[in-house]
Amino acid sequence: MGFSRNNEEAVSPVIGVILMVAVTVILAAVIAAFVFGMAGNIQTTKVVEVTVERVNSSYVTSIYQGGRDAGTLAGIYWTVNGANTTVTDNSASVTITNNNYVSGTSGLLPIGTSMTIQAPSNSRVVGIGVSTDALPQVIVDITL
Repeated sequence: MGFSRNNEEAVSPVIGVILMVAVTVILAAVIAAFVFGMAGNIQTTKVVEVTVERVNSSYVTSIYQGGRDAGTLAGIYWTVNGANTTVTDNSASVTITNNNYVSGTSGLLPIGTSMTIQAPSNSRVVGIGVSTDALPQVIVDITL
């Protein structure tokens, strides 16, 4: 009398244990990365607002409106169609460097600063904000 018995009970518990160990190892690695600083310095995005409107066929006007991180914006670099442009401002609290970098004389760009930017019609106007921690960030990118 030959009899055969298929015993497959151990397959399911073994796979379950392997999966639990794998999940535990992955979770431990993620936690260790944060605890030991292996995730690196994660940069946060600054929130500021700049409005840009066309004045005529040769110029646009930009107004710095402030925002949540208004106390960290040192200045704005302006480019038109990827090249440096000419920016003018009549405020005594603003300094213009190289015709395209507008910064506040006190170290921060004052809220309400109005700038006139030379930009022909259908030009791409880009403003790159520089915060007090010296990290640049595009704050406006518009085609007018």
